[in-house]
Amino acid sequence: MDENTVRQMRTELPDLQPYWMPFTGNRFFKQHPRIINRAQGMYCYTPDGHRLLDMVAGLWCSNAGHCHPKIVEAIQSQAETLDYSMAFQLGHPKVFELANKLTGIAPEDIDYAFFVNSGSESVDTALKMALGYHRIRGQGERTRFIGREKGYHGVGFGGISVGGISPNRKMFGAMLPGVDHLPHTHNLEHNAYTRGLPEWGLHLADELENIIALHDASTIAAVIVEPVAGSAGVIIPPKGYLKRLRDICDKYGILLIFDEVICGFGRVGDTFASSRFEVTPDLMTTAKGLTSGTVPMGAVLAKSDIYDTFMTGPEGAIEFFHGYTYSGHPLAAAAGCAALDVYSGEGLYQRARSLEGYFEDGLHSLKGEPNVIDVRNIGLIGAVELQPIEGQPTARAMQVFRYCYDNGVIVRTTGDTLAFSPPLIIEKEQIDTLVETLRNALRGK
Repeated sequence: MDENTVRQMRTELPDLQPYWMPFTGNRFFKQHPRIINRAQGMYCYTPDGHRLLDMVAGLWCSNAGHCHPKIVEAIQSQAETLDYSMAFQLGHPKVFELANKLTGIAPEDIDYAFFVNSGSESVDTALKMALGYHRIRGQGERTRFIGREKGYHGVGFGGISVGGISPNRKMFGAMLPGVDHLPHTHNLEHNAYTRGLPEWGLHLADELENIIALHDASTIAAVIVEPVAGSAGVIIPPKGYLKRLRDICDKYGILLIFDEVICGFGRVGDTFASSRFEVTPDLMTTAKGLTSGTVPMGAVLAKSDIYDTFMTGPEGAIEFFHGYTYSGHPLAAAAGCAALDVYSGEGLYQRARSLEGYFEDGLHSLKGEPNVIDVRNIGLIGAVELQPIEGQPTARAMQVFRYCYDNGVIVRTTGDTLAFSPPLIIEKEQIDTLVETLRNALRGK
């Protein structure tokens, strides 16, 4: 973007300074703004008409593409009918409809949905459910959580505590007490350029046994992992890894929580990663694709045993002292119902699976390009890892990001990894556009 365009844009926009932007270099951005003012389908647009192929679905969330007419219509209709309804001691039809639709596509035995407003809230809610579950059962000493290195579970105090991405933690000091972490499974020596699930790394799940021996199983409430780690750079679970975690948790009476905020709703080529990998957790956290990114919403999905455990005491008593002003908001519930209808009605789960091979071939064709040290993928989620510039971590990936943006493609950077999670409506020609734009960026054209 040339300086004349930037100056013109600034004259047409509000003052950029008052907005403290999240996960953004604010000073650099406000000198070099990148503004999106509309979107449709696979594309976003800048105020000067620059068209951008969105290869990250907004932020892993716009799975049905931008401004899908059926979802837009549902939100508009709901806004005209019921703008808000208190979530405590009152309900409205759409939130019950959404709970039915959501549990209807969840793995067997996942029969209840508790609505929140984001992935971060979903994680903190699931952690509280785990603590409450054990306490009600007379095992209140189970207060410890086990997360995983490189895990991302939002930015609430609970999510940061169980998460394992250093920059998200180091500024804030001590978080929740009594948290430990499994080793991550990212290993280029053994797994570089794997297509789908790596063969190496199953043994790393057995490290949970060592952590349990250290702390004693009677102190541990839950293990939480992302089936596919997204924000750390698309780390794919080794074959059998998630099943091994499930077996160990069952052995010691520990709850297993899958964070499916990123990999739910078709992202990995099935409704949920737990369905794709045939491993059912006790609790699932969701958000993002639940409404195709249109209205903030998340949900914790729970097994019947957990819900039933809370249903004690006098019939009129509150069983779970937790919730949010906007839990199950009418507009979000309407968006969620419409999004789930679009996913199933337009066959988007199946579409993601059918395009997996083409997406995989395209990304892996970048092997051998300058500074590429790994490519990995599952469903419609993928990553290209780059050799960092010595002494300048993240700089190489950011160079590629800026090149792609200037040439009409939005990609995501996490460290020196380029991550991709396109809307499920993507066409093969658009996958080709991504790959060739990346190839030119890597070659410095």
